Amino acid sequence: MTTKEYIFASSLCLAAPQASQAITVYTSWERHALVGSDIRLSCTFFSWRSISEDVSFTWRYRPDGSKDSISIAHFAGGEAYTDNKGVFKDRVEFVGNPKRRDGSILIKNLDFSDNGTFTCDAKNPPDIVGRPSSVRLLVFENLPIQAGVITGAIIGVVLGLLVLIVVIYYLMRFLVARRVFSLSVRSVPRLWGLCRGLRCFFGPDKNLKTLVFQGRILK
Repeated sequence: MTTKEYIFASSLCLAAPQASQAITVYTSWERHALVGSDIRLSCTFFSWRSISEDVSFTWRYRPDGSKDSISIAHFAGGEAYTDNKGVFKDRVEFVGNPKRRDGSILIKNLDFSDNGTFTCDAKNPPDIVGRPSSVRLLVFENLPIQAGVITGAIIGVVLGLLVLIVVIYYLMRFLVARRVFSLSVRSVPRLWGLCRGLRCFFGPDKNLKTLVFQGRILK
């Protein structure tokens, strides 16, 4: 290969478009909210490439019990577009920061009819191949107690009972020891009064072994 041919081949390689790679989109799995409140639905993505000027986000909504979905928010070319005539008219806002891979939206004044699945799709050209990610929204009049909260409460009650049992155990031991000590102290004067009229012999362990009264040994 001549020098000219090598330079020409190299220029073709540099000019060739870069192959696209897979992009991974992330959202929450399920969100709970109160009727009348606002909620932020987060969407981000992972891509091996730096953020492209053509990065885009698309949000779609599918109501519970329906097979059809509608587009409610879109970001592309540095501009955000939101639903201005559908069920989310004036209630959805793009609040993400695409330069930080953030395509979050804010839904205002939630209603029970907003229950459904929200799907986010992101593109970071040339990385445009990837699966969208979905989050389920459940709107309640009163938020349900989470399973983790119940579990934590049960664990707290059990630990509290164990601590109470330990405290009672050591308190009982203290009271019993105090009672035994009190009885031992009271028995000393009685024994001394008995020994005043008797000769008392104590063993090596300081315990009374023999009583002698008028020359007679009393066991």
